[in-house]
Amino acid sequence: MAVWDNPDVDLLYDINGLAESAPTWADHTMEYVGEYGTLLALAFLGLWYWWRVSRRGETREEGVAGFAGLVWAPLAAVVAVAVNYPIRELVERPRPFLDHKGLEVLVEGKTDYSFVSDHATLAMAIAVGLFMVNRRMGLVGIVLAVFAGFCRVYMGVHYPTDVIGGLALGTAVALLLAPVALWLLTPLARALANSSKLGPLVWVGPRDLPGPGRRGSSASPREGERNRDLAA
Repeated sequence: MAVWDNPDVDLLYDINGLAESAPTWADHTMEYVGEYGTLLALAFLGLWYWWRVSRRGETREEGVAGFAGLVWAPLAAVVAVAVNYPIRELVERPRPFLDHKGLEVLVEGKTDYSFVSDHATLAMAIAVGLFMVNRRMGLVGIVLAVFAGFCRVYMGVHYPTDVIGGLALGTAVALLLAPVALWLLTPLARALANSSKLGPLVWVGPRDLPGPGRRGSSASPREGERNRDLAA
Protein backbone atom coordinates (compact mmCIF):
# COMPACT_ATOMS: atom_id res chain seq x y z
CA MET A 1 0.00 0.00 0.00
CA ALA A 2 1.33 3.41 -0.93
CA VAL A 3 2.11 5.80 1.88
CA TRP A 4 -0.60 8.28 0.85
CA ASP A 5 -3.34 5.72 0.13
CA ASN A 6 -4.87 6.53 3.52
CA PRO A 7 -3.71 9.94 4.77
CA ASP A 8 -6.04 9.68 7.77
CA VAL A 9 -4.16 6.65 9.10
CA ASP A 10 -0.78 8.10 8.11
CA LEU A 11 -1.50 11.28 10.06
CA LEU A 12 -2.74 9.21 12.99
CA TYR A 13 0.60 7.40 13.16
CA ASP A 14 2.57 10.63 12.72
CA ILE A 15 0.78 12.43 15.58
CA ASN A 16 0.54 9.41 17.86
CA GLY A 17 4.20 8.67 17.17
CA LEU A 18 5.05 11.80 19.13
CA ALA A 19 3.75 10.06 22.26
CA GLU A 20 6.13 7.15 21.81
CA SER A 21 9.19 9.39 21.75
CA ALA A 22 7.97 11.84 24.41
CA PRO A 23 8.95 11.55 28.09
CA THR A 24 6.43 9.96 30.45
CA TRP A 25 5.53 13.23 32.14
CA ALA A 26 4.65 14.77 28.76
CA ASP A 27 2.35 11.86 27.93
CA HIS A 28 0.62 12.17 31.30
CA THR A 29 0.19 15.89 30.73
CA MET A 30 -1.31 15.37 27.29
CA GLU A 31 -3.60 12.66 28.68
CA TYR A 32 -4.94 15.01 31.35
CA VAL A 33 -5.29 17.91 28.95
CA GLY A 34 -7.00 15.76 26.36
CA GLU A 35 -9.45 14.23 28.84
CA TYR A 36 -10.22 17.16 31.14
CA GLY A 37 -7.90 20.15 30.79
CA THR A 38 -9.26 21.83 27.68
CA LEU A 39 -12.88 21.48 28.78
CA LEU A 40 -12.02 22.92 32.20
CA ALA A 41 -10.21 25.80 30.53
CA LEU A 42 -13.27 26.53 28.39
CA ALA A 43 -15.48 26.47 31.48
CA PHE A 44 -13.10 28.90 33.18
CA LEU A 45 -13.27 31.23 30.17
CA GLY A 46 -17.06 31.25 30.32
CA LEU A 47 -17.15 31.89 34.07
CA TRP A 48 -14.60 34.68 33.76
CA TYR A 49 -16.60 36.43 31.08
CA TRP A 50 -19.86 35.94 33.02
CA TRP A 51 -18.24 37.64 36.02
CA ARG A 52 -16.92 40.45 33.82
CA VAL A 53 -20.15 41.22 31.96
CA SER A 54 -22.39 40.87 35.00
CA ARG A 55 -20.21 43.15 37.14
CA ARG A 56 -18.87 45.59 34.57
CA GLY A 57 -21.50 45.64 31.85
CA GLU A 58 -22.59 49.16 30.97
CA THR A 59 -26.29 48.33 30.70
CA ARG A 60 -28.71 45.70 31.92
CA GLU A 61 -29.37 44.61 28.31
CA GLU A 62 -25.67 43.96 27.82
CA GLY A 63 -25.74 41.74 30.87
CA VAL A 64 -28.88 39.97 29.65
CA ALA A 65 -27.42 39.32 26.18
CA GLY A 66 -24.14 38.09 27.62
CA PHE A 67 -25.85 35.82 30.12
CA ALA A 68 -28.13 34.29 27.49
CA GLY A 69 -25.17 33.65 25.19
CA LEU A 70 -23.13 32.07 27.96
CA VAL A 71 -26.00 29.77 28.88
CA TRP A 72 -26.32 28.72 25.24
CA ALA A 73 -22.64 27.68 25.00
CA PRO A 74 -22.88 24.63 27.32
CA LEU A 75 -26.41 23.85 26.11
CA ALA A 76 -25.08 23.78 22.54
CA ALA A 77 -22.44 21.28 23.67
CA VAL A 78 -25.10 19.02 25.20
CA VAL A 79 -27.27 19.21 22.06
CA ALA A 80 -24.25 18.52 19.82
CA VAL A 81 -23.31 15.40 21.78
CA ALA A 82 -26.93 14.22 21.60
CA VAL A 83 -26.87 14.71 17.82
CA ASN A 84 -23.59 12.82 17.68
CA TYR A 85 -25.01 9.69 19.31
CA PRO A 86 -27.04 8.47 16.31
CA ILE A 87 -24.17 9.43 14.00
CA ARG A 88 -21.77 7.18 15.90
CA GLU A 89 -24.26 4.33 15.94
CA LEU A 90 -24.84 4.70 12.20
CA VAL A 91 -21.17 4.89 11.17
CA GLU A 92 -19.95 2.27 13.70
CA ARG A 93 -16.28 3.12 13.28
CA PRO A 94 -14.05 1.19 15.73
CA ARG A 95 -11.40 2.97 17.75
CA PRO A 96 -8.13 3.21 15.80
CA PHE A 97 -6.16 1.01 18.22
CA LEU A 98 -8.54 -1.86 17.48
CA ASP A 99 -7.70 -1.88 13.77
CA HIS A 100 -4.11 -0.63 13.73
CA LYS A 101 -1.16 -2.07 15.57
CA GLY A 102 1.71 -0.20 17.14
CA LEU A 103 -0.25 2.78 18.46
CA GLU A 104 0.71 4.30 21.80
CA VAL A 105 -2.64 4.34 23.63
CA LEU A 106 -2.49 6.68 26.62
CA VAL A 107 -5.95 6.03 28.06
CA GLU A 108 -7.65 2.68 28.41
CA GLY A 109 -11.29 1.68 28.51
CA LYS A 110 -12.48 3.36 25.30
CA THR A 111 -14.88 0.76 23.90
CA ASP A 112 -17.46 2.95 22.15
CA TYR A 113 -17.30 4.00 18.51
CA SER A 114 -14.77 6.51 17.28
CA PHE A 115 -16.56 8.77 14.77
CA VAL A 116 -17.13 11.51 15.69
CA SER A 117 -15.11 12.62 18.70
CA ASP A 118 -17.31 13.67 21.64
CA HIS A 119 -14.48 15.71 23.14
CA ALA A 120 -13.92 17.67 19.94
CA THR A 121 -17.68 18.17 19.53
CA LEU A 122 -18.13 19.41 23.09
CA ALA A 123 -15.12 21.71 23.01
CA MET A 124 -15.96 23.33 19.68
CA ALA A 125 -19.64 23.83 20.51
CA ILE A 126 -18.66 25.65 23.70
CA ALA A 127 -15.94 27.64 21.91
CA VAL A 128 -18.27 28.80 19.13
CA GLY A 129 -20.91 29.69 21.71
CA LEU A 130 -18.32 31.82 23.50
CA PHE A 131 -17.25 33.37 20.18
CA MET A 132 -20.81 34.56 19.61
CA VAL A 133 -20.64 36.40 22.93
CA ASN A 134 -17.10 37.76 22.68
CA ARG A 135 -14.84 37.29 19.67
CA ARG A 136 -11.52 37.53 21.47
CA MET A 137 -12.56 35.05 24.13
CA GLY A 138 -14.11 32.83 21.47
CA LEU A 139 -10.91 32.72 19.43
CA VAL A 140 -9.03 31.52 22.50
CA GLY A 141 -11.75 28.91 22.97
CA ILE A 142 -11.48 27.74 19.36
CA VAL A 143 -7.72 27.30 19.73
CA LEU A 144 -8.36 25.24 22.87
CA ALA A 145 -10.94 23.12 21.03
CA VAL A 146 -8.55 22.39 18.16
CA PHE A 147 -5.83 21.50 20.65
CA ALA A 148 -8.27 19.17 22.44
CA GLY A 149 -8.78 17.36 19.13
CA PHE A 150 -5.03 17.12 18.57
CA CYS A 151 -4.65 15.58 22.03
CA ARG A 152 -7.24 12.91 21.22
CA VAL A 153 -5.21 11.80 18.19
CA TYR A 154 -1.97 12.03 20.19
CA MET A 155 -3.53 9.74 22.81
CA GLY A 156 -4.32 7.13 20.14
CA VAL A 157 -8.09 7.10 20.74
CA HIS A 158 -9.30 8.94 17.62
CA TYR A 159 -8.49 9.32 13.93
CA PRO A 160 -7.87 12.86 12.66
CA THR A 161 -11.14 12.69 10.72
CA ASP A 162 -12.98 11.87 13.97
CA VAL A 163 -11.71 15.15 15.34
CA ILE A 164 -12.47 17.13 12.18
CA GLY A 165 -15.99 15.72 12.19
CA GLY A 166 -16.42 16.68 15.85
CA LEU A 167 -15.18 20.22 15.29
CA ALA A 168 -17.56 20.61 12.35
CA LEU A 169 -20.53 19.16 14.25
CA GLY A 170 -19.95 21.38 17.29
CA THR A 171 -19.68 24.45 15.07
CA ALA A 172 -22.82 23.61 13.10
CA VAL A 173 -24.99 23.01 16.15
CA ALA A 174 -23.80 26.12 17.99
CA LEU A 175 -24.34 28.38 14.97
CA LEU A 176 -27.45 26.95 13.33
CA LEU A 177 -29.51 26.58 16.50
CA ALA A 178 -28.35 29.84 18.08
CA PRO A 179 -31.17 32.08 16.71
CA VAL A 180 -33.90 29.87 18.20
CA ALA A 181 -31.96 29.22 21.40
CA LEU A 182 -31.26 32.90 22.04
CA TRP A 183 -34.85 33.81 21.16
CA LEU A 184 -35.92 31.52 24.00
CA LEU A 185 -33.10 32.26 26.44
CA THR A 186 -33.04 36.06 26.24
CA PRO A 187 -36.52 36.62 27.77
CA LEU A 188 -35.64 34.14 30.52
CA ALA A 189 -32.39 35.98 31.21
CA ARG A 190 -34.27 39.31 31.24
CA ALA A 191 -36.82 37.96 33.72
CA LEU A 192 -33.98 36.68 35.88
CA ALA A 193 -32.28 40.09 35.73
CA ASN A 194 -35.48 41.72 37.00
CA SER A 195 -35.66 39.37 39.97
CA SER A 196 -34.70 40.97 43.25
CA LYS A 197 -32.95 37.83 44.51
CA LEU A 198 -31.44 36.32 41.37
CA GLY A 199 -30.90 39.49 39.35
CA PRO A 200 -27.22 39.85 40.37
CA LEU A 201 -26.49 36.59 38.55
CA VAL A 202 -27.23 38.43 35.32
CA TRP A 203 -26.23 42.04 35.96
CA VAL A 204 -25.09 44.09 38.91
CA GLY A 205 -23.99 47.20 37.10
CA PRO A 206 -21.25 49.68 37.95
CA ARG A 207 -20.46 49.57 41.66
CA ASP A 208 -18.61 52.87 41.83
CA LEU A 209 -21.52 55.21 41.11
CA PRO A 210 -20.92 58.74 42.44
CA GLY A 211 -23.23 59.77 45.26
CA PRO A 212 -23.53 62.25 48.14
CA GLY A 213 -20.55 62.14 50.45
CA ARG A 214 -18.53 59.89 48.15
CA ARG A 215 -15.24 60.76 46.59
CA GLY A 216 -15.79 61.83 43.03
CA SER A 217 -19.36 63.08 43.67
CA SER A 218 -18.78 66.05 41.42
CA ALA A 219 -20.48 64.29 38.54
CA SER A 220 -22.54 66.40 36.20
CA PRO A 221 -26.35 66.41 36.64
CA ARG A 222 -26.72 64.43 33.41
CA GLU A 223 -24.25 61.83 34.58
CA GLY A 224 -25.98 61.66 37.97
CA GLU A 225 -29.34 61.11 36.28
CA ARG A 226 -27.86 58.36 34.08
CA ASN A 227 -26.33 56.69 37.12
CA ARG A 228 -29.63 56.77 38.98
CA ASP A 229 -31.31 55.13 35.98
CA LEU A 230 -28.70 52.36 35.95
CA ALA A 231 -29.10 51.79 39.64
CA ALA A 232 -32.89 51.62 39.44
